[in-house]
Amino acid sequence: MEIGYLTLDVFTDEAFGGNPLGVVPDARGLSTEQMQSITREFGYSESTFVLPPADPAHDAEVRIFTPAREIPFAGHPNVGTACALARLGSVHGKPVGEQLLFEERAGLVAVKLLRSGDRVDGAEFTAPQELSLGETLAPEIVAECVGLSPKDMVTARHLPTWSSVGLPFFIAEVRDREALAKATPKAEVFAKHLPIAGSDDIHLYCRCPADDVFDARTRMFAPLQGIKEDPATGSANAALTGLLASLEADGTHRFVIAQGVEMGRPSRLDTTAVKAGGAVTEIRVGGHCVTMMRGTLHI
Repeated sequence: MEIGYLTLDVFTDEAFGGNPLGVVPDARGLSTEQMQSITREFGYSESTFVLPPADPAHDAEVRIFTPAREIPFAGHPNVGTACALARLGSVHGKPVGEQLLFEERAGLVAVKLLRSGDRVDGAEFTAPQELSLGETLAPEIVAECVGLSPKDMVTARHLPTWSSVGLPFFIAEVRDREALAKATPKAEVFAKHLPIAGSDDIHLYCRCPADDVFDARTRMFAPLQGIKEDPATGSANAALTGLLASLEADGTHRFVIAQGVEMGRPSRLDTTAVKAGGAVTEIRVGGHCVTMMRGTLHI
């Protein structure tokens, strides 16, 4: 069987930046086991497989895999898959419009294309679920997991908190960029304390000075899933955006987030949260993509 694929660097406008993604734009005929094997072959944090939708009013079913397992939702796979399909011009014979609707395990994901004239530069997804906030972790546990001192943790606004808009993460604040840069995941410590409430991922962030182009810098660690560190995590930064907005007054809150800097794969994520009536009602994350490779899998 010959299966076409593309790879893209997501949340960047430069090659070899951002988060790599493998996309199989027509995954008909592939088994779940084959999708998992192809994901491991690519070796990226995630790969996607595009299938016809159950509802013909939607554009596609998108299945997302990490090297360890299938997951219900993720950020850079939605942005990258939308860009890939738009640049191909169609999905399963259907022309691609200005917005795509993807069926995923976490729900329906709307993805808006970002264009410069006729060129597709990137995409912005809307999180499929409302913000959920759950259990907290002791900051000492988070510090141990990522090789930091408890003094590096900041808890003035919130404890390390289980947060999800379709995929859960423990989100924790550290004091500054120096502390963020020192973080090193310890897989054996992750395994000692996690998972809790279905999450074994830790997403660290620090706030940036007022004169910085970015509002926050982040790093995401998931060593128990075979992802020591992820260069750009749209789902985690969507949850972070929702958490930060939940601490603010009603209104529209926008953040520019840097990730992947310490890995040499700098990424930029532009995020928006809408808070109304004391609740976060909508979260969007967008960014650019660079197409890197096209080829054929022989399986």
